[in-house]
Order: sequence, then C-alpha cells, then structure tokens
Amino acid sequence: MWYDVNWLFVGAGGAAGAVFRFLLSRFVSQKSNTTFPVGTFIVNISGALLLGVLTGANTGSNVYLLMGEGFLGAYTTFSTLTFEGFGLFQDGERRKALVYIAGTFLLGIAAYTAGFASVKWFKSFL
Repeated sequence: MWYDVNWLFVGAGGAAGAVFRFLLSRFVSQKSNTTFPVGTFIVNISGALLLGVLTGANTGSNVYLLMGEGFLGAYTTFSTLTFEGFGLFQDGERRKALVYIAGTFLLGIAAYTAGFASVKWFKSFL
C-alpha cells in the first residue's frame, strides 16, 4: 500500500536536506565576516522560496513527501534560528537579533510567495 512507503520518501529527503543545510550553512558562515548568522538566514530564505516553487508546481504526493516534507523540512531550521537569535540577544546585539528574527520571517514569507507566484506565472505560458 502507498502509505507504507511514505516514511521512505520523507526519510531520504530529510537525510539529504539535513546534510545539505549543514554544508551550505557552514560554507556561507565561514566566508562571511560578521556575527550575523548569514548561513542559517540564507538556508531558511532559500528553503521558503523552494517550498513556494514546490507547492506552486502542484507536484505529486511522492515528490512533495520527498522534497517538501523530507528535504526542505530538514533543510530549513527553526531551532537554529531561535538559538542564534537568542545568542545575539545575550551578546548585547539586540538590534541585530531583531533584524535577524523579523527579517527571516518577513523575507521567508516574501520568498515563499515569490516562488509560488513565479511557478503559477510560468505555467500560464504553457
């Protein structure tokens, strides 16, 4: 039955998403010269954009399980966002913490909307 293998799609996507997040976030953070958690910020915004593209494309359930629930679920990270935001507050960088936390949510919503709308726009020409 189809539901017996759903966990395989989510698990495979999740494993790949977690590794990709780790590698990309670490690479970006090492290249930046700031206390701003730019690696996690880029990961979360790009994940929101990709989720918008994925849902806008109305992919099949297996593709969504693999890429949406699995890959993007593990790729993006709310816990790291809160950990890094709290760390900035503790270090006395309150303005940077507010920009990081609010900016992630606001740009995340904008990125998701842009991804979703761009797929719908592109599909209108097909």
